[in-house]
Amino acid sequence: MNWILLIIAGLFEVAFAACLGKAKETTGNEMILWYAGFIVCLTISMFLLVKVTQELPVGTAYAVWTGIGAVGTVLVGIFVFKEPASFWRVFFLFTLITSIVGLKFVSN
Repeated sequence: MNWILLIIAGLFEVAFAACLGKAKETTGNEMILWYAGFIVCLTISMFLLVKVTQELPVGTAYAVWTGIGAVGTVLVGIFVFKEPASFWRVFFLFTLITSIVGLKFVSN
């Protein structure tokens, strides 16, 4: 169950990064709503991270959480914000995913 919560926490990390990106593109009330979404997603993500570190090793949980956030944010950048998807960017994204999966398998 802790691994599922950790994945959810990582997805909320992606969401708060996406909210920051959208807030940068907007103005007025819409910008305030995106920043409010950022605060909500950040709070949920941190709460879940704290909860899972009570059972999982802190180093592993943090690395997986950040990895999910990094991979997800790059993918959101590519598909939502039209950032470039060069060969090297995708290659290193793949190596990051492989490392996250490896950490999961070698952890208790």
